[in-house]
Amino acid sequence: MRLIITVFLALPLVALSQPESLPLDNANAAIEATEFQKAISILTKAIQDTPKSKRAFNLRGYAKNQLGDFYGAIGDYNFALKIDSTFAEALNNRGEAKFNLGDDYAAIEDFDKALRFKKDFYLAYSNRGFAKYNIDDLEGAYFDFSKAIELDPKDSDKYFNRAVIKAELEEFISAIDDYNKSIELNDSTAEVYNYRGVAKYNVGQIEQAVEDYDKALSIDDQDPVIYENRALAKTTLEDFEGAMKDYTRSIELYADDPDTYNLRGVLYYNLKDVEAAISDYDMAINLDPYNPVYYDNRALAKTSKEDYKGAVKDYSFSIELYPQDPETFHQRGLAKISM
Repeated sequence: MRLIITVFLALPLVALSQPESLPLDNANAAIEATEFQKAISILTKAIQDTPKSKRAFNLRGYAKNQLGDFYGAIGDYNFALKIDSTFAEALNNRGEAKFNLGDDYAAIEDFDKALRFKKDFYLAYSNRGFAKYNIDDLEGAYFDFSKAIELDPKDSDKYFNRAVIKAELEEFISAIDDYNKSIELNDSTAEVYNYRGVAKYNVGQIEQAVEDYDKALSIDDQDPVIYENRALAKTTLEDFEGAMKDYTRSIELYADDPDTYNLRGVLYYNLKDVEAAISDYDMAINLDPYNPVYYDNRALAKTSKEDYKGAVKDYSFSIELYPQDPETFHQRGLAKISM
């Protein structure tokens, strides 16, 4: 999963000359009103009048970045940096544009440079943390998010970011502490409750996990992932009826996730509704024909209704996809004996 940086404009707090200040103020007002094209027009005129304004290039790059013109944004940041190669804000912003283009390593180089010239630049630490996350440098991301928190401890997002890293490192108790702090600073984000619920589930706090999923859904009842997570927790609590409702609601909201069909199929199978289970496994396989687990599950369901030929066929498909699982060979052998 790639993370997308939420871009923050970083302008230094320095005095501007009157001719330079007015168009930048007007451009800032346009950006705050999300009128990015208008801001670009204002800044283009400002650059014509003041071609050595690094701030105008930096600001226009930001507006282009917001419109998804990442290459154009990088071009403007390059102009700003030709004027001042130590301009930390432009280095950080160029790193963000490179990040959004998927070039994490080049983005990290820019964030490194920004921090060389501005050591307390918490945005650059956060942004470098995202890029390190994307290249699986979880320890590096952990350090950067921690440094960002040290420099800006009142931002709920920074605690959330570090909590996600801790959870991936399976430090679930510590992750819960960070989710708690994030919620303390901002209790209106469904995503944080959902993620905290996952962490609680992983440490066996199943009832508390359900409570977090309930809270998340009270904020955003259109997220299929939260319903799926709650269904898994309810299954663990043997609330099979509640779990079925949640899986079904998740599918209603997003009908193209094969895992949800597979999980609901497993629940149907455990409730002895074999035909419904096979129907869900069929849907999962139609959406993703390369997952051996779906074939294994369907084969097991077919075996329970004595369709041994169909079971052997599914186990064979599974083995073709993943021949390293000895249990699949064993189950296929049992099905062949029963034919």
